[in-house]
Amino acid sequence: MAGTLKFPVHIPFVEQLGFELHRVSDGEAELRVNLGAAHMNSWDVAHGGVIMTLLDVAMAHAARSVNRVGDDFGPGVVTIEMKTSFMRPGEGQLQALGKLLHRSATMAFCEGSVLGEDGQLCAHATATFKYLKALPGRGRALKKLQAPAQ
Repeated sequence: MAGTLKFPVHIPFVEQLGFELHRVSDGEAELRVNLGAAHMNSWDVAHGGVIMTLLDVAMAHAARSVNRVGDDFGPGVVTIEMKTSFMRPGEGQLQALGKLLHRSATMAFCEGSVLGEDGQLCAHATATFKYLKALPGRGRALKKLQAPAQ
C-alpha cells in the first residue's frame, strides 16, 4: 500500500494483525489497520485487545523515534505500564497516533489515541516504556529486520 513504511524491527504478532506504519519521527508515530473478521469481538466491532495493541505499538514507535539515526532506531523499548480508556467502538479502518510526552535516559512517557474511520476518538492511552538494548535472561539481543536476499 502506498504511504506505508517498513517497521524497524520484525514483530510477528504485529504483522499477523496487519498493522501498517505510516509515520515515525520526532517523537510521533502513526499506524493504521483495516479491520477484518479476525479483529472482531462478539459485538462485531474491534476487540479491545486489538485496540490496546495498536496503541502500545504506536506509542512504542513514538518513544523509539527520538533515538533514530537513519534506519537505526537505537535501543528498543518494553512496556512497563499502560492505562487505556475506551470511548466508542472501533469500526472500519483504525488510525493510531502515538506521542512521546517526556523521556529520560532509561524511560519514555507516552500517550496515544485511536480514531475510527469517521475520525471520532475510540480509545486513549498513556504508557511508560523502558529503553533496553537487550532483554535480560537468555542473552537476547534486538534483531533488525533483514532485507530479503536478491
